Amino acid sequence: MKTALITGITGQDGSYLADFLLKRGYFVVGLKRRTSSICTSRIDHIFNNINFKIEYFNLNDPGSFWRLLLKYRPDEVYNLAAQSHVRVSFETPEETVQSVALGTLRMLDAIRTVDPTGNQIRFYQASSSEMFGDNPNYPFNEESRLMPASPYACAKVFSHNLVRNYRESYGIHASSGILFNHESPRRGETFVTRKITMAAVKIKMGLQDKLYLGNLEAKRDWGFAGDYVKAMWLMLQQDTPDDYVISTGKAYSVQEFLECVFKYAGLDIEKYVDTDSRLFRPQEVPYLLGDSSKAKKQLGWEPKVGFEELAKMMYDSDWNLMCKQVN
Repeated sequence: MKTALITGITGQDGSYLADFLLKRGYFVVGLKRRTSSICTSRIDHIFNNINFKIEYFNLNDPGSFWRLLLKYRPDEVYNLAAQSHVRVSFETPEETVQSVALGTLRMLDAIRTVDPTGNQIRFYQASSSEMFGDNPNYPFNEESRLMPASPYACAKVFSHNLVRNYRESYGIHASSGILFNHESPRRGETFVTRKITMAAVKIKMGLQDKLYLGNLEAKRDWGFAGDYVKAMWLMLQQDTPDDYVISTGKAYSVQEFLECVFKYAGLDIEKYVDTDSRLFRPQEVPYLLGDSSKAKKQLGWEPKVGFEELAKMMYDSDWNLMCKQVN
C-alpha cells in the first residue's frame, strides 16, 4: 500500500485528491493547520475511512513537516497548501509569500535530507496559471514566459522554479502542475464562480437581494477540480519528473459564467447584479488560456467536464445545500 501526504487537505483540491487516492488503495495522511474552527466539511465523508488520517502541521514550521516525513515515510507528497486567493494576496503579501514560496522551500529541503537518493519520495507542487499574468501571447504552455501580476503569482513563480532547481540539483522526483482555473461544488465561496452560484441560489430563494462583482471581462480557462487531481497523480507515476500545463483549452469571461448560471436559474442579471470597483485587483490579468497538449500526449490526460456542465453542477449543489440549511 502506498502512502501519500497531502498538504491543504481541507481545501477543494486536497479533498478531491484524497477521494481519488483512497479509491486507488492509498493510505492518505491529510495535513492541515491548527485553527480555532474545525473547517473540515469537505472531508467529513472520509473521516471514518481506516486508510485516512489527519495530522496538524504548519508551513512556517519546518520541524513539523520533518516529523511527519520520518513518521510516515511517504511515497508521494502533494503540496496543495497556501494562501491561494489572488485578490487577498495584495492585502496580505507577506503571509502569501511565507506560505507559498518559503513553505515549498522548507518541504523540498526536508525531502532532500530525508531521502537523499531521491528514490523514495515523489513530490507534486501546485503551480498556477496566474504565473503567466498579463503575458499577451496565449495560449500558454510549459515554455511560455512567466509574467506574474500579483504577490500570489510571484510567490508561485518562486516555488515553480525552486522545484526545477531541486529536481536538477539533487535528483528529487519533483513535478509541477501548472493548473488553470479549476472549480467545483467544493470551491470556497470567496472565489468568483462559487460566489456567483451561491448568490444565484440565495436570490432565487429570496434570501439575497443583490450580487456585487468585480471585473466581468476577465477571461479564464475553467475546468473541473475532480478532473484535475487525476493529472496531479499521473505526474507522479511517470519515470521522469517534469512540469505540465493542465487546462481545457477554452476560455470564458466572468460575464459568460454569470450568464450561464443566471439563465439556468431563471434570473435577470440586470435586476440582480452590479459591479463594485472595490473588488477589482490592483493589477488585472485579462486573459488566461492554456495549452495542455503535453499532458495529453505524455500523461494521457484530458478534461471530461465542460464549462456549462460545471456551472450547472455547482448551482445544483448549492441549491441542495441551501435547501438543507433552510429546512
